Amino acid sequence: MFIAGTTVNIQAALAQVSQYWSPRVVGQVNNQYIKVAKLKGELVWHAHADEDEMFLVVYGHLKIQLEDRDIHLMPGEFCVIPRQIRHNPVADEECAIVLIETVTTLHTGAEVVAGSVPIERQLA
Repeated sequence: MFIAGTTVNIQAALAQVSQYWSPRVVGQVNNQYIKVAKLKGELVWHAHADEDEMFLVVYGHLKIQLEDRDIHLMPGEFCVIPRQIRHNPVADEECAIVLIETVTTLHTGAEVVAGSVPIERQLA
């Protein structure tokens, strides 16, 4: 769990992540969670009805499939996926990211699959 006013080392936080597609909350700014995650493979096509979502790549390559195009992110690059836009994150090789999401954002939106991670587990 994070403590307000403390320093967070992104690399150290990522070292604590042992499962792909299982974000961990490492900070909070107002009503936005800052999360780290490791990705490999693909998640699921989904959208977030009311929340935008920011992906920042720390290492590796992340492809975010959209219905009309693909976005390719390299280390140090980020993009914001607007609310209601269906997307599917894909990482052919291990990729590490920082996410910024509103505290109400469900991991896979309304698409509940075996890999969906509830916020209670993300806060652990």
